Amino acid sequence: MNAVQDGFDETADVVVVGSGGAALAAAYTAASGGLSTIVLEKTEYFGGTSAYSGASIWLPGNQALERAGLADSVELGKEYFRTVVGNRTPGFLQEAFLSTGPELVEFLENDPLLRFEYRPFPDYFEAPGRITGGRSICPLPLPSAELGTWLDRLRPPIATDQFGVDQDRATLIGGQALIGRFLLALDATGNASLRTRTRMTSLIIEDGRVTGVVVETENGTRRICAERGVVLAAGGFECDDELRIRHHGLPGGRWTSAAPGSNTGDALAALREAGAAVDLMDEAWWCPATLFPNGRAAFTLGLRGGILVNAAGERFANESLPYDRMGHEILRGQATGVSHIPVWFVFDDRFDTIPAISQPAPDAAAFREAGLWRTAGTLAGLAGLIDVPADALEKTVERFNGFAASGVDEDFHRGEDPFDRFFAAGEGPNPCLTPLERGPFHAVQIVLGDLGTKGGARTDEDGRVLNESGTPVPGLYAAGNSAASVAGHVYPGPGTPLGSGMVFGYRAARRMASPEHAAQPR
Repeated sequence: MNAVQDGFDETADVVVVGSGGAALAAAYTAASGGLSTIVLEKTEYFGGTSAYSGASIWLPGNQALERAGLADSVELGKEYFRTVVGNRTPGFLQEAFLSTGPELVEFLENDPLLRFEYRPFPDYFEAPGRITGGRSICPLPLPSAELGTWLDRLRPPIATDQFGVDQDRATLIGGQALIGRFLLALDATGNASLRTRTRMTSLIIEDGRVTGVVVETENGTRRICAERGVVLAAGGFECDDELRIRHHGLPGGRWTSAAPGSNTGDALAALREAGAAVDLMDEAWWCPATLFPNGRAAFTLGLRGGILVNAAGERFANESLPYDRMGHEILRGQATGVSHIPVWFVFDDRFDTIPAISQPAPDAAAFREAGLWRTAGTLAGLAGLIDVPADALEKTVERFNGFAASGVDEDFHRGEDPFDRFFAAGEGPNPCLTPLERGPFHAVQIVLGDLGTKGGARTDEDGRVLNESGTPVPGLYAAGNSAASVAGHVYPGPGTPLGSGMVFGYRAARRMASPEHAAQPR
């Protein structure tokens, strides 16, 4: 096909929409295999939400875990994942994800720019196949000087990007290192064109096949031909309030961890245009988030003290739960008719800031001025400030303090799981149970945040988008949060979103690299 003659402005073998971990894994796989590849990012920075992340990657039995001496295997990972996820997602999809993880890590580490190491971080459920310390890997730190001008095109850390707090970027870690390393590796292939401020507005569909995309650039509209296929890995719809209310029944477009204006459902609209079947539209990678004066909310985890109370002034869950599990508890509580959005994070004066991990940490003075941090000399006084029943809050704290003394949380079992204890810093018989007894007492607003939505295209084991009859849409692939998650309604362990997104981006590119294989029906 002569792309220009057929009305295209340019052509490539593969077009990837998005620039997070899933997108760049697909792009790197294609480009390193000799396919001309165009990466389209609609914002001014590469990296998406992945650039904000800690870049944990959950891929059981891979060689980075083996180097660390971890006694893990794909079979153990399958046992754990299948127990936790169940049959909510297709067995062939789970099999492809878990079996491909070691192959993906080996493939990436063949490039000296892409190296990983084990970092302890417990899996999120007590289930067969769970291993002590978890099975997450992370990219090696990257001196920012090695990025050269790419550094200016890498999305800054979330504290800087959304809250204006400067951070040292001399050495990049986590998601900054992951995206930085992918940018360098892609550039080195000589087969990739990476573009910012280029928004896909629609797919080009000819005779039922996706043959390219229409994009808006600073210089106008362009039509790009994708001879092997288009990969949609542009995130979900977490930044769009209207879509969130429609699918979740809740606001939250400003509470998500995603960059403002980034993931507004462009991929979802394109998928619907192509007749894709979708799933998990009611789900997200949930998390508690501290509400900030600018209206944004910061992902909050690893509580070292304090309790969470609802509008009734009562605890409703183990506050040390993994963040997605706590998010689901907030949703379940909200469904009872008692407001759980926001909840109040209540702690005593032994802490000079919130006893949890938040990036950035709240500034108490600014929060007080905004009404998001309230302080009183007594619990009854604090209850009045946060509009919960005083007697209920006092009884809740009294009961919790009794648990702290005994070391046993009889209501919610806080401190009994390795994940709970991973962040614990308290004293006494249970380091997760620190009594609230030193006035004045404080309360900070916590809302329901997320790390992205989960709803997207149903796909096969190679990331091919399926229509309502289960047939692949020719030329169209999806990965990351543009695809319905293989994890279903749960978040099995740290790095599941990145791990699964990268696997299916890799598998999609491998499929596109084999035209004779791609032509066969699944």
